[in-house]
Amino acid sequence: MSAMKTRDSKQEKGSLWIFGYGSLVWKPGFRFRKSKVGHIKGYKRRFWHGDDFHRGDKDKPGRVVTLVADDEACTWGVAYEVSESQIEETLQYLNIREVVFGGYTTEMVEFIPKENNQDTLLALVYIATSDNPIYLGPASDKEIAAQISICRGNTGHNTEYLQRLVEFMRLYCPDVEDEHLFSIEAAVMNIFRDCGHQAL
Repeated sequence: MSAMKTRDSKQEKGSLWIFGYGSLVWKPGFRFRKSKVGHIKGYKRRFWHGDDFHRGDKDKPGRVVTLVADDEACTWGVAYEVSESQIEETLQYLNIREVVFGGYTTEMVEFIPKENNQDTLLALVYIATSDNPIYLGPASDKEIAAQISICRGNTGHNTEYLQRLVEFMRLYCPDVEDEHLFSIEAAVMNIFRDCGHQAL
């Protein structure tokens, strides 16, 4: 695709862009030169991946997001530009966080910045597929919410993961209707309300 060959005129020579659509949007955990809010096309974000380390454990795996191919969909998130001198260190960190403990693999995608008149960028993204042993797959909003509401891992409660992703979308992408994400949020809130809690 010719669009993938275009670059931001201010991009540092030899730098790498990394696209985050889950926990990376609020907690990248690595040094970066700059960041841009935007989206990629051809994928939808779904809480279909299991997490038995960060947001769950072996007995009760949490639910975290991955990307599922869909020609009609787009997924919003943040792209981070990593300087050439930091690429190796960053990829080592993300390999532990996303691949070793998360079971994700990498792909290159075309990132489209939210700002007008910005060139598209080629970015690295982490995706978990159904080939992964801890992949949980599709489930109803209520089933996913029920899992999220009771799971906790080394990084914190699964509901915090959901809440932070919702907050990002409402703050940085207020015009985007992420039906899957917001439906699960509503289902979790209903569970908590039934238990006497006021919010996530």
